[in-house]
Amino acid sequence: MTARILNIGIGLWLMVLPFVLDLPRSWANHEYIIAPIIISIAIISTSESTRDFRYANTLLGVWLLLSPWLLQHLGMTYMLNETIAGLLVITFSLIRGKVSERFGGGWRSLLARTPAHLLAVQEKDKNKNQRYGS
Repeated sequence: MTARILNIGIGLWLMVLPFVLDLPRSWANHEYIIAPIIISIAIISTSESTRDFRYANTLLGVWLLLSPWLLQHLGMTYMLNETIAGLLVITFSLIRGKVSERFGGGWRSLLARTPAHLLAVQEKDKNKNQRYGS
């Protein structure tokens, strides 16, 4: 959860970056597009059931690393900021986080012989029967 919150913070920083560095409109638009996407993915990924969606931020982090060189770069300060932000987004999106509950198994469970959610129900019923002596 902390890694997701840190990615939200990085996204917020990228949103205010155009004001801080007085970026031209084209680069400001780049930040205004990428930052809300990073924030949205981080927020969606805070839930355990959608935690794997965090890997989408890895791709955005790679884009942040490459964008100053693929597009026209605006100087060392901007390149350094994008590089650090990209590395941090990648790092925080690769942190798995604590898993306290197991869910249905996602799309893989459709192809499994015994899906994870059915195993969990069977285990719960087995424990219930042992507890009540049935």
